Amino acid sequence: MNAQAAKIPPIKSRGKGSPLTDTIMRYLKIKRAFGCRFNTEERSLRLFDRFLAEQGITRIDQITSERVDRFLASRPRLEPRSFNQLLGCVRRLFEWVVEQGEISVSPVDTPARRETGRRLPFLFEPPTLRELIRLAERLPDASRCPHRGPTQATIFAVLATLGLRIGEVSRLTCGDVDLERETLLIRNSKFGKSRVLPCDPRLAARLRTYRALRDQYFGPASPDAPLFSWQGRKPVHPNSIRRTFRDHLLPRLALTIPPGTSQPCVHGLRHSLAVRSLLRWYREGLDPAARLNHLSTFLGHVNPQSTAVYLTITSELLEAANARFEAYAAPPCKEGRS
Repeated sequence: MNAQAAKIPPIKSRGKGSPLTDTIMRYLKIKRAFGCRFNTEERSLRLFDRFLAEQGITRIDQITSERVDRFLASRPRLEPRSFNQLLGCVRRLFEWVVEQGEISVSPVDTPARRETGRRLPFLFEPPTLRELIRLAERLPDASRCPHRGPTQATIFAVLATLGLRIGEVSRLTCGDVDLERETLLIRNSKFGKSRVLPCDPRLAARLRTYRALRDQYFGPASPDAPLFSWQGRKPVHPNSIRRTFRDHLLPRLALTIPPGTSQPCVHGLRHSLAVRSLLRWYREGLDPAARLNHLSTFLGHVNPQSTAVYLTITSELLEAANARFEAYAAPPCKEGRS
């Protein structure tokens, strides 16, 4: 069992559960022992457990395909992807239960919904990112959110510059920031992975300024104190970051959303970094395929295949790729010809 799994507190049942309560707890513990965080899966399976208890299910053999379908219908999912995620959580649980020999056949036979024509993610251009951070700097303080502008501006600068997941930036501690070496330690992220990321000089300077402000407001911080906090004790919650982006920054950016493109979201900052990196490699004459492992490690992905999902083809990428191909495929000039 790795260190990440060892730090996770035992899962406690909430009230009277179903015949699957203990099974779900064992399933989650085993998955986390392999480094999976499984927070989303736990929420979905607790909903399923509560549904079964409310239905008066007392034996595991009473969980039929009809019961599973009834549960899925009780949690409406308009988007096929969202429905398939919920279905997949329940399906994988029962596949594991079958492997353990507790039942012989999984009751989940509901087909996944067809996912058609996913919208392209909105990608942020550098001028838009600079404006986003500038708007964040001007956010006024609130009663429960002192130094709100500098805090949110630094958060979004870190997200945009390093492509962190929103949970990763929320969990940063003061000890994770090495201002002397200008690095950030991202600890126990997805799949229990940790990594050290270099900061460019501008981000390092911003972190120094913010850290001085934080110490001035809350006093010297211990290494395990949250870096981004409203009161010095608890970290800024990811939902607070999302609401700030959605309600206070995005409307003021007045962005034009191209047809077939999703609404801008915080995760798009991470997506944009990946695409900008690929475009820079093309323009610098580097081989993107050879450097994909570097980007995968930087983003904290388990493998380059996960990173490839982020590499949305844009018109700029197509232009750079075509230029690279034309330079490679063009016949050499013969002597005496211009």
